[in-house]
Amino acid sequence: MTWWQRLRCRQAAVWQERRTWRAELDRFKAARRSGTDPSAVEHPGPQPTGFSLLPWLLLGMGSFSNLIQGETPNPWIGGLGLLAFNSLYVHVTFRAFDRRRREATSTRVALGLLGLVTTGLALGYGGNWLMFFPLLGLATGAVLRGPWLGRVGLALTLYAGGVSWLRGGWDEASNIAYATFISSMVTAAILGLSEAVRELRAAREELARRAVEKERLRFSRDLHDLLGHTLSVIVVKSEAARRLAARDLDAALGQITDIESVGRQALTEIREAVTGYREGSLATELTRARSALSAASVQPVVRQSGAPLDPQSEALLGWVVREAVTNVVRHSRASRCEITVEGAAERVRLTVTDNGTGTDAAAGAREGVGGTGLKGLTERLAAAGGCLTAGPAPRGGFTVTADLPAGGDEPASAATAPRAIRQPS
Repeated sequence: MTWWQRLRCRQAAVWQERRTWRAELDRFKAARRSGTDPSAVEHPGPQPTGFSLLPWLLLGMGSFSNLIQGETPNPWIGGLGLLAFNSLYVHVTFRAFDRRRREATSTRVALGLLGLVTTGLALGYGGNWLMFFPLLGLATGAVLRGPWLGRVGLALTLYAGGVSWLRGGWDEASNIAYATFISSMVTAAILGLSEAVRELRAAREELARRAVEKERLRFSRDLHDLLGHTLSVIVVKSEAARRLAARDLDAALGQITDIESVGRQALTEIREAVTGYREGSLATELTRARSALSAASVQPVVRQSGAPLDPQSEALLGWVVREAVTNVVRHSRASRCEITVEGAAERVRLTVTDNGTGTDAAAGAREGVGGTGLKGLTERLAAAGGCLTAGPAPRGGFTVTADLPAGGDEPASAATAPRAIRQPS
């Protein structure tokens, strides 16, 4: 890419930033005209560019006047020096508003050349030409905003005072040194604060965007879990009703009644999920697990011991039961499933074990679904101080074990509960 193309790209980026700022300013004005609370609308502020530092070049009008009126010896040298100073000043200050370009070596070299030109003009002419030192301090403060600013600013102040003392005495030296120090420090403080405010605004917008994405993921995951489990139960009970219809009509009607009940409950759960108020219940999930396993011709064995659990632990374990049993029905080809809940004073453990083959689970894992759900559930339990283990059982089948502290530290609502997907045996 040639230098001309790079220049065009930089100009395009600057104009794009200005268009963005103008759009934000127009939205702010429109909100104010519509009567929106001023505290709820943030003014975008002026667009920071090198143009904001150009008016300070008026400090050099005295030297320019001396040059025009013929009061400067060797006017051609003075004119070239003035042109070189202004060119370097504009180059440095415009690069100071882009962090990558500001920290580039070329910018530091240009700042050093600006210091050499300032020194030459000050030593050669004195008087009004000493006012270039405060401009040098302003450019230095715009470029150096890090930990080196204090030392460099103090050194530049002493240097400007020393050169001014050689050309104009102590009074001139004190004024120039003071102006140089103030211009460098105040410029760095104002520009640094402006940049920090814009970075905070960008960070806030990024956090808002991530919050929206997180909420979308939460809702889609919760809805998927609800529908996945419910539809699995409906499919299993429909198959059972079809098998029973030919030989036992009453049993088939019972299964159909269960399908209607599950469908109504699913509608209620979806409404609760939409409004964000759904909470899991371990007792409810155990009851549903018995029904789903029985309909799938899997013998349910449920054992529960220990003290009653707190609502947070019940909600988390209820989701583990729901997803583990759903995957037993879908993938295990088991004939028996044991669900054990053991509550103690400090820990509570849930174990779901089947005696299936897990053949279909391998296909699900190859599709990339199982590992993601298991990882999400593991992270969720870990956030509550617990852990999740899943894998082949020693005597065959598959085992999912959830271990939690009694009285979790984090609310375990359905809004944030992830899915557990069966892994291959």
